[in-house]
Amino acid sequence: MSQVSQPSQETFLALKLDSSEILPLFEQASNWQERYRQIMLLGKALPKLDEVFRVESAQVRGCESSAWLYHSVIESKHYFVADSDARIVKGLIGLLLTACHGKTSTEIAEFDIEGYFDMLGLTGQLSPSRTNGLFALAKAIKAFAV
Repeated sequence: MSQVSQPSQETFLALKLDSSEILPLFEQASNWQERYRQIMLLGKALPKLDEVFRVESAQVRGCESSAWLYHSVIESKHYFVADSDARIVKGLIGLLLTACHGKTSTEIAEFDIEGYFDMLGLTGQLSPSRTNGLFALAKAIKAFAV
């Protein structure tokens, strides 16, 4: 994914994803409907990517819905800005970014997406196409961090 232009450094740093606030909401949800609601709320809370950045070169291949991903290294840590045209996908992106945003290359390389989604109670709840898209996004994030 070669990217000609990308969001400003301030845009990357402005994205605040506090895992100590977000993850307990999923861990405490007693059923799939509550987890789904949290995904939708997270998707709604993420900032919308400016139309100028919704370009083909930033699209994540393998996602059923359109999803765009940008990456920046700031002080040896990896930061991401992403968006999707589907709120559920955007919420899932938010969960991935919660685990990877502001992390080192080593932390991202060691990230276990399957274990992460097991922990959140989402394994087996997503359609095969959503799962494939999620893995494609995780693969793109890991590729940036190499």
